[in-house]
Amino acid sequence: MPPRRVVTGRSRQPRQRFAEELRLLRSRNGDSLRRLGEVLGWDWSLFGKMESGETLGGPEVVQALDQHYGTPGLLLTLWELAVGDPTQFREQYRRYMTLEAEAVSLWHYAVSAPPGLLQTGGYAREVLAADGTRGEELNQQVEARIGRRKLLERDDAPPFRIILSEAVLRTQLRDAQAWREQVEHLVEASDRSNITLHVLPFSAGPHGLMNTAVKFLRLPDGRTVAYTENDVRGELIEETSRVEPLQRLYDAVRDLALSPVKSRKFILRMLEEVPCEPST
Repeated sequence: MPPRRVVTGRSRQPRQRFAEELRLLRSRNGDSLRRLGEVLGWDWSLFGKMESGETLGGPEVVQALDQHYGTPGLLLTLWELAVGDPTQFREQYRRYMTLEAEAVSLWHYAVSAPPGLLQTGGYAREVLAADGTRGEELNQQVEARIGRRKLLERDDAPPFRIILSEAVLRTQLRDAQAWREQVEHLVEASDRSNITLHVLPFSAGPHGLMNTAVKFLRLPDGRTVAYTENDVRGELIEETSRVEPLQRLYDAVRDLALSPVKSRKFILRMLEEVPCEPST
């Protein structure tokens, strides 16, 4: 069979393809970046960053571009593919992210940080920067992490159970406002019908997952896989013989945790301790 001929020559990477399409449509339309900003009401530099791949922008600006160029749904579709593309994550996480997108239910235990699925942009940025991530890569990784939240916000969102160690709520960001927004987001998440949130207080004492964050994914074929993570490494575990002992440890930790109602009250009390921005 002869090799398949490339028809368009455009990138097959969703993020790059989205940026290419933006540049092509603007060129065909004869717009400058400044003109585009004036017409649509956004800072023109945002469009430059989107065309360079530095940022994907949000759905509102993408929908406005679709309307401006007369391409109903095209750019929004490319944007959704780019947001959900596992290749935008660091290589060691890509297999897990692919499985996460397919999961029919999820269970997490968080040792010291909110799970990526519940992180705000401000939280993700400060934590990723603390790891030494900078510049364009930082922007991309923040967007990739925030994009994962769509999994829990869609109409057919899978059930998600999360146990937060009290340490998660005690390890504040340097930016007090960003920390307040993160804690408020956890409170809002606890109200969603598909999310069950527990807090494991320090008073629960020692347990089998004290130093290990763990995530479980129930897949459409009935299998459950686990992903464990500590300060130096993460590991995707697919063998049932290794997943089951971790599930027993998780169940034991859940038995020690506060009920969802008491957990929400606990987080609200923590929120009261976060300083508000001074009024002007």
